[in-house]
Amino acid sequence: MAEAEAPRKRARGGGGAARRAARGAVSFETAKYIERNIPNFEVLNEEALQIIETNAETVLEEIGVNFVNNPKALERWRDAGADVTGERVRIPRGLARKLCATAPSQFTQHARNPDRNVEIGGRNLVLAPVYGPPFVHDVNGGRRYATMEDFRKFVKLGYMSKWLHHSGGTVCEPTDVAVNKRHFDMLHAHMTLSDKPFMGSVTDPIRAQHSVEMCEILFGKEFVQDNTVMTSLININSPLTFDDVMMGALEIYAANNQACIISPFIVGGAMAPVSVAGTLTQVLAEVMAGIAYSQLIRPGAPVIFGAFVTSIDMNSGAPTFGTPEAAQITYGAGQLARRLGLPYRSAGSFNGSKLPDAQAAYETANTLNVGLLSGVNFMLHACGWLEGGLVSSFEKFVMDADQLGALHKLAEGVAMDTQAQAMDALREVGPGGHFLGCAHTQAHFKSAFWKTDVLDYKPYETWSEEGARDTVTLAAARVEKLLADYQQPGMDPAVAEALAAYVAEKKASEPDAFS
Repeated sequence: MAEAEAPRKRARGGGGAARRAARGAVSFETAKYIERNIPNFEVLNEEALQIIETNAETVLEEIGVNFVNNPKALERWRDAGADVTGERVRIPRGLARKLCATAPSQFTQHARNPDRNVEIGGRNLVLAPVYGPPFVHDVNGGRRYATMEDFRKFVKLGYMSKWLHHSGGTVCEPTDVAVNKRHFDMLHAHMTLSDKPFMGSVTDPIRAQHSVEMCEILFGKEFVQDNTVMTSLININSPLTFDDVMMGALEIYAANNQACIISPFIVGGAMAPVSVAGTLTQVLAEVMAGIAYSQLIRPGAPVIFGAFVTSIDMNSGAPTFGTPEAAQITYGAGQLARRLGLPYRSAGSFNGSKLPDAQAAYETANTLNVGLLSGVNFMLHACGWLEGGLVSSFEKFVMDADQLGALHKLAEGVAMDTQAQAMDALREVGPGGHFLGCAHTQAHFKSAFWKTDVLDYKPYETWSEEGARDTVTLAAARVEKLLADYQQPGMDPAVAEALAAYVAEKKASEPDAFS
């Protein structure tokens, strides 16, 4: 794969100066992406998988998918052998799967700090924060429209969060900046306030192109063409519709060797059948069509099999999260992705609660653990999600980010080396003793157990004397501490100047548009 050439290419592209600046900066501990040492949970047997795969091929061949307002896409499909009638594309059985075969099973996303590079695919799990909410919430300001200052705070929190491997993308939608210009400020924040990997803009093909151009300044043009430096979210308009905006962004990224998550956006019962098997059939058909199209643009372009699936409350019509049906779909989609040999994106800190309360915690825990066990390789929305994705919560961001440490610990599996067997400790203590002072405990107590940075385990009396603080109060204090401790990672001054100049020039070249 292309990452093998990284050191040579990066040096020519200006990355060497960035590395030197990074080494001179204050470094904050970030855990390496998760490498699972536990089995995946598989909910579907071989017969069920074959039925779903056969039915998905039937959907593509008989029903087809729509590529709207995109004549070039229709032409590409026609040339590839599909039956194109109007905007409807019917894909012969086996064609989409054959095209998907050129997509890599694993790829490296490079960060400007090479120590933060992530491997997406295989047994790995990369955790990225919430994406897309127009509102933010904190204990002081309550629920309000997001601003660019809020966005920058979230990027800083993501940089300071040990268990997050990725800076994400639209961690909130800054409504105080013009729609046609905010992507410049968001990308600039990810590039300068953090040195973790990040996502590009997908709200218009030209904004995807701007994302590529800013990365060419940050990493070097040749390096970007030979390596993946962005992972971006391409949503399918379920059911079975591919619009020109998202496909236009996909075309830009695929042509430039940048990764895309091809992800249906499904609310079961509204945008897909109410049954698990029916929804999985639609998910597989949509993903195969989208990934196949990316390979028509550039064979070998990195992609991720995405599945964003929730159910619907049939009384209110609101989406529901952390439900058994969503878990079954997440598990099943993971099996389907692995059979295609593709990286898998799903799960997150999903919940429908209006506050970071017990409902939020239950639903989030259900979804995070499902994501770990289903074999997810890239988990978007891993922290900060509130109110069905309408809100990015500062307190929930750090609560969730703390719990991501538990996923790291669970993924390690159970050690069985000589020290883990602890026979010396059992012999030393014997019947009726205790292990607090034994040599084995003294040697391992600092690293034996995962430790929270948010939750309170003090005795009641101590907790009461310290103000009887609930978890949200503790999380608010954690937010303030992380922001107070934040120090911006170093950057090559010439690169920083070039990025700032690019953003200023592009923003000045057109009037503001707020729709």
